[in-house]
Amino acid sequence: MKKRCLISVYDKTGVAEFAKALAAMDWEILSTGNTKKHLEEQGLSVIGVDEITHFPEILDGRVKTLSPYLFGGILFRRDVQDHVDTVKEHGILPIDMVVNTLYPFEETVAKEDSTEQEIIEKIDIGGPSLIRATAKNHSDCYIVTSPSQYDRVIEALKNTTADLAFRKQLAFEAFATTAAYDAAIATYFAEKTGDQSHFFGVYDKGISLRYGENPHQKARFLEKCEKEAGSFKGMKQFQGKELSYNNYGDLAFGMTAIKEFPERKTCIAIKHQNPCAVASADTLREAYKKAHDADPQSIFGGIIIFNDIVDEALAQDLTQIFLEVILAPAFSDGALKVFEAKKNLRIIQVDDLMTKPEPAPWKIQSVPGGILMQEEDTALYEKLEVVTKREPTQEEKDDMLFAWKVAKIIKSNGVVIAKDEGTLGIGLGEVNRFWAVEEAIDRAGEKRKGAVLASDAFFPFADSIIALAEAGISAVIQPGGSVKDQDSIDVADEKNMTMIFTGMRHFRH
Repeated sequence: MKKRCLISVYDKTGVAEFAKALAAMDWEILSTGNTKKHLEEQGLSVIGVDEITHFPEILDGRVKTLSPYLFGGILFRRDVQDHVDTVKEHGILPIDMVVNTLYPFEETVAKEDSTEQEIIEKIDIGGPSLIRATAKNHSDCYIVTSPSQYDRVIEALKNTTADLAFRKQLAFEAFATTAAYDAAIATYFAEKTGDQSHFFGVYDKGISLRYGENPHQKARFLEKCEKEAGSFKGMKQFQGKELSYNNYGDLAFGMTAIKEFPERKTCIAIKHQNPCAVASADTLREAYKKAHDADPQSIFGGIIIFNDIVDEALAQDLTQIFLEVILAPAFSDGALKVFEAKKNLRIIQVDDLMTKPEPAPWKIQSVPGGILMQEEDTALYEKLEVVTKREPTQEEKDDMLFAWKVAKIIKSNGVVIAKDEGTLGIGLGEVNRFWAVEEAIDRAGEKRKGAVLASDAFFPFADSIIALAEAGISAVIQPGGSVKDQDSIDVADEKNMTMIFTGMRHFRH
């Protein structure tokens, strides 16, 4: 008896060639609606499923494969005599392979002009049912869910390697497909109803990395199934070694951080998921020079993130020091030519780097026995209230807002000394805010005179303000909210400093 394959696909890429290869191996082809029409147009002999089900497609195609004549032919166990007798009694013919690609639900949701009804119509019913049924009975059947599998399946059939292990792998890929599909639908309804009681994150395309944070740790990178603006989903690597676990972590930090600076050409130099320098300017080349000069030692061996196109002149500057990765939304042809001289330098392009995802994505952290979730910190400040007698100059105010953005992205406890849209000293990751202030003052050196400072959380005591005044800092921006705020305000007034409260804390642990 001939083997039978049921083909019902939305994505028709390569399906005719696949069906022809099966037919050449004496497989019989069953198909539905538009798929049947497509295959017949390519010269294939196809049996319509309505000839098997004895029932036409109805409800605009909502019901076409939901029939015991199809599911019985898929699900019966060939090694159980009772199953064999049952399907024979009811005139059900065996189906040995199902090829199915699902309706493009996620793609339809992603289209801005899609109506709710159009989205609902792209919720596939028969497809997931066929896939799950075939995958369940993988001991007897083959389930094919992607055009990327076609060549592999044909090769296995020709080489007689389509054994149980092979079918089990196809079943795994099938269940992963329906799991991701159902998760996308559930996520859509969660967003529509505002019910965040469940998390449906699904990741795929896993790749093994050389190792994790340290050589003795295993590591993998799994990509989100759904598209997210300004993410690794749109990444293009022009040259260099494969990204490491630590590279991914640094880049992830930088890709989020750079979105805080959409108005001005900006450069962020990164080490260990923290900025060692940040600068904005009229040109990217000027921004990079300021960032480099702010901390020429820490930037060595680091990662650089830009928010605009990198040209040939900037590329020449970048190749003068050792860097691990450079990421930007675009590179000129001349820049790419320059980088070729540094074969191991990774050059990464993310076209929509500066696009902020909507709605704000959830940040996820694994903890023993579960995960912690929180929305991304997308706000900047609640207010800008001058709490001292002296008002800031426009230059001070501009620098305070720049420093405040940097303070938002560094690890707590963190403070930032900045001037002329460039960081001079960053104190971060301390358990004592005064220690962070001391570090920032020391790192800024004599350039700190007349600079400003931003703190990601309030000052619990006035000692930090006293130290800043003695160091020559003229302005401070902080959330406020300490029971001893007035002590800090009094010191600032006494030292002719200006201070702004934002009413919003930005811890990052």
